[in-house]
Amino acid sequence: MGQTDARLRPSGGIDDQPIRDAATVIVVRDAATGPRVLMGQRGESAAFMPNKVVFPGGAVDAADGDVPLACPLSPACARRLTAEADPALAGALAAAAIRELWEETGLILGRPGAWPGPAPKGWRGFAASGHLPSPEGFHFIFRAITPPGRPRRFDARFFLVEAEALASDPDDFSRAEDELSQLQWIPLAEVRRFNLPFITEVVLAEVSQLIQGGLPPASVPFFDNRDRVSRFQRLA
Repeated sequence: MGQTDARLRPSGGIDDQPIRDAATVIVVRDAATGPRVLMGQRGESAAFMPNKVVFPGGAVDAADGDVPLACPLSPACARRLTAEADPALAGALAAAAIRELWEETGLILGRPGAWPGPAPKGWRGFAASGHLPSPEGFHFIFRAITPPGRPRRFDARFFLVEAEALASDPDDFSRAEDELSQLQWIPLAEVRRFNLPFITEVVLAEVSQLIQGGLPPASVPFFDNRDRVSRFQRLA
């Protein structure tokens, strides 16, 4: 797919920061008894959201659209993901979420399997674990574009998945890189005591409703801040 058009889009002259496609994964543990979410703290020197407690996630890399997924996304999930986007972007977003979880926590969302060829840069460690990336159990639950005036801007899609989908020990963060510190499973009832970005608080409210009301979501909230007029809509 076209990297310039789909993954790095100009912001229309309102702001000189490009808007990059990004993916975030919210892993929920013990959803039925006492839900906890996996989060970590960004560094003090981070250019984007320093010191904030966040979910694992980041920008889509050029190679993410080419990695072999162990299974496809659900049709409804894929349709919503590609609203106003290249149809090939859905798989890249799911792959990016899985890669970012691996890089930032060392946890694996995948199925055992051999890659058809050499893994691209950014995926070699994951491939060496003997797994293919798997979006099984993914629910696309939120989309938000960073408002103008920020040091970095993202068109972020948020996925929710239960910890049972992990192919690794959910408490083993030994393979994590150092982008996030204090990785932990935070009880959903206590998470708002932490230093959270505003958008994370909004997403957590959506997570709470979905855990109580059931999945998949009937529609997906979308905070469209691509220009200085903020718009809210729901993706059906």
